[in-house]
Amino acid sequence: MPRPIRLATARSAGLVLVAAASVALLAGCTGRMPGPTDTAAPTTVPANPSETSVPAPPTETAEPPIPFEIACDALITADQLYAFNPNFGVDPGYQPQAAAIVTAVEEDAGTACGYLNQTSGDVIEIAVATPTEQAGEARRNDAALTSKPVPTYGTPPEVEGYFHVVGGSGEAQVFSGPYWIVIDSPALFEPGDAQQLVASVLQNLPAA
Repeated sequence: MPRPIRLATARSAGLVLVAAASVALLAGCTGRMPGPTDTAAPTTVPANPSETSVPAPPTETAEPPIPFEIACDALITADQLYAFNPNFGVDPGYQPQAAAIVTAVEEDAGTACGYLNQTSGDVIEIAVATPTEQAGEARRNDAALTSKPVPTYGTPPEVEGYFHVVGGSGEAQVFSGPYWIVIDSPALFEPGDAQQLVASVLQNLPAA
């Protein structure tokens, strides 16, 4: 007797349902499909006002000295030099040598002159400068510490005079108004040796 066709149909339908369920189960294991990659918005860091550079205040510059210039035959005239010693004359090849003379020229913009003894070869160096107030005070203090005061060069405080001998050379320093005067030479042995030169230089300087 032939089998009912209905049973075969039912089995076929069942297989279809099982297959469909398997497909659905496999599809559930894959998870969701990834969407388009999200692009992060650029991050901006706000400026920190405290980190803003502030210009440094201008540095105070030292006050420059006022240059002082005078001709050597005006600093000490020929007659004054002859009265001091007839053997001395202006040294045409003179270059500053003594330390205080060099300081007066290079740091205080002064003028230095050399006067040569034609017989002995000794040179008298004379420098005059107008240092700044601060530099002038430093020169005075140094002279007071290293030299002996000489009242015969002038009356303090209008004129302050000092003298000392170092390395076989006598050195007179005189402060008068804005002027710093330095006289240095191995021909100067004691304060009185420079007194006539000091008086001549003070007489020839322009009134301050």
